[in-house]
Amino acid sequence: MIFLKNHMELPKQDVRYIDTRFDLTNPEWGEETYYKDHVQGAIYWHLEEHLSDMTRIEGRHPAPTKEQMTKLIQVSGLTYDDAIVVYDQGNAPFAARAALLLLWAGFKNISIAREGYGKLREVLPIEGGVVWVPTSNVQLTFEDAYLATQDDVKHQIMSEKPLIDARSNDRYKGIHEPIDSVAGHIPTAINIDWEQLKTEDGLMTQDESAKLFKNLSKQTAIITYCGSGVTAAPLTLALLENDFLNTRLYSGSYSDWILNNHVETSK
Repeated sequence: MIFLKNHMELPKQDVRYIDTRFDLTNPEWGEETYYKDHVQGAIYWHLEEHLSDMTRIEGRHPAPTKEQMTKLIQVSGLTYDDAIVVYDQGNAPFAARAALLLLWAGFKNISIAREGYGKLREVLPIEGGVVWVPTSNVQLTFEDAYLATQDDVKHQIMSEKPLIDARSNDRYKGIHEPIDSVAGHIPTAINIDWEQLKTEDGLMTQDESAKLFKNLSKQTAIITYCGSGVTAAPLTLALLENDFLNTRLYSGSYSDWILNNHVETSK
């Protein structure tokens, strides 16, 4: 299970750090920043080069294939015995995206540095440049229950089970749509803006986020989505942390749904 942890709570031994800093408006920023300085020993995962398959058409940031994820894990030298800490710039969705894909790939011991890199650099050794790691030959056992497809969403609607839209309320209602060609939301979806998870100290702890889900049943299957499967990742993990264990992320999300399906608005 994922745990969003303060810097003092993170594992101390046999730790592998993954830097996922990114800027959706400047895709080169995160990697350039990583080269300047990062946690000692950290590898870098790029949202669009490593955590997405940009050759596919299922939305703006389709999930990588199992073959691509296996190659990434092996090239990164990761094994199931590692304690993995993922971080981004803080109050961002990129570490959560990586962590959710690691869950999908069968990893169990994953932490997100909820305060982001700014706090880590105050307490951990920092270096620049590129980190070399030996490859691994781990064979992954994927947990498909963490990711949902468009067909899963259609079944969710027919069975009247919850869909949660993690975008802003204006985008959910169809009042303002700055990115996608069609405004609105997937039919029957409710709205919980993922940005409610942000605090001055980083993403909410489990106790803090519990209040966002007080009207949901832990016995019901839930599917989350956003625009492209990125910003819904922290909301998905917050639900899992709060024992909504039958929660999946629609990896194609709204940008995939609108290719072939109708939407609703709440103007």
